[in-house]
Amino acid sequence: MGSLSFEKDFEPSAITPRGLAPPGLIANGDFGEMKRLKVDTAPTTPRKNLNLSVTEPGKNDGPSLDCTLMNYIDTLTQRINYHIGYPVNICYEHYASLAPLLQFHLNNCGDPFLQNTVDFHSKDFEVAVLNWFADLWKIERDQYWGYVTNGGTEGNLHGILVGRELLPDGILYASKDSHYSVAKAAMMYRMDFEMINASINGEMDYSDLKEKLLQNKGKPAIINVTIGTTFKGAVDDLDVILQTLKDCGYTQDQFYIHCDAALNGLIIPFIKDMISFQKPIGSVTISGHKFLGCPMPCGVQITRKSYINNLSKKVEYIASVDATISGSRNGLTPIFLWYSLSSKGQIGFQKDVKRCFDNAKYLKDRLQQAGISVMLNELSIIVVLERPRDHEFVRRWQLSCVRDMAHVIVMPGITREILDSFINDLLQQRKKWYQDGKVTPPCVADDIGAQNCTCSYHKIDYIIA
Repeated sequence: MGSLSFEKDFEPSAITPRGLAPPGLIANGDFGEMKRLKVDTAPTTPRKNLNLSVTEPGKNDGPSLDCTLMNYIDTLTQRINYHIGYPVNICYEHYASLAPLLQFHLNNCGDPFLQNTVDFHSKDFEVAVLNWFADLWKIERDQYWGYVTNGGTEGNLHGILVGRELLPDGILYASKDSHYSVAKAAMMYRMDFEMINASINGEMDYSDLKEKLLQNKGKPAIINVTIGTTFKGAVDDLDVILQTLKDCGYTQDQFYIHCDAALNGLIIPFIKDMISFQKPIGSVTISGHKFLGCPMPCGVQITRKSYINNLSKKVEYIASVDATISGSRNGLTPIFLWYSLSSKGQIGFQKDVKRCFDNAKYLKDRLQQAGISVMLNELSIIVVLERPRDHEFVRRWQLSCVRDMAHVIVMPGITREILDSFINDLLQQRKKWYQDGKVTPPCVADDIGAQNCTCSYHKIDYIIA
């Protein structure tokens, strides 16, 4: 157990699930190559509930523990190339190299910048990750505080809590297309909450924001700025929001801005100078398992060091202070994030961003050419399309759907081959759904704009245009 040799302590089993690469390839950590080896154009079926139970040793009449796990791995492996509806990057290459760490319990309890009285933590890795993001978002290392969270929701809960503690009477503002965790924060903290309308592309309606800010002029404003909305990938314009606050007479001590950049926090900085602590913002959060990729949900939350004193409490039991939401925190995720950031580097992220943008445009163009209603926002890798009629199709491709819309999120692991397979499957199924003319594709003009809708009513306008 003392050795960290993968070959000695974690030698892959001789039993290899269908579709997985040979053990030697897995040991090399080349997950991307493994995916390329297993691309299969034949549709797979969604996994079913295993209906498991916990049985006492020696009393299990069913499959062995190992057999159950291998079947589960086999199922997940077959479904990799059909995971296109949710923002998770499953194309990371570090799981094998870091597998030996699973023999240790690592807990980053308390403040990341204070060492624990025990050695089983990864706070040194955590601070390295935080420093990387501080540099990316342009805040001096002695001016920020942050931690590796359990995901984007925790980052939002923490950022909004910092704002609430700084401005106890503040009203929380967020667009109706913001992540559901923002409304959850308002409920948990019992904050006054103003829902701001969104434009048809999902971006905040700044005129509605201005109207509500003026109505509540006597109270401070805590504003959630969404850098990439959950469903449409729209980006709230931080500079316009700051100007709106100024136009409404709010001084910098009368507002707090939290930036929810769960997916786009690692995309936007490589194409546009938007997320920066050189602007009067209070906090930024990202999800580490999304664009970066990590086998466990995680995230990064950064705020100004001067703001955190209101939350920090000394905890004698852990010989530290704590200003986090969760207290005990996963010590593995900072190492995974550190490894990914160090392996890929900013040049690697630039390449990922460009490839995802190119592939998103490719998908949008192909669907548009096929006469399918589709929309792609600027600065987004989320392609919104009309909702497929068949639930089985939706489930097969693991699509997320809202009303008459579905979307595909073109993550780094989504290849042209996968997109072509999805498009071909969709076109074949549409012939079955709409061949007799009794049922027609849905009108999504109210959801993505008439100019993007190709329903029977808007198709004439589309052709004329």
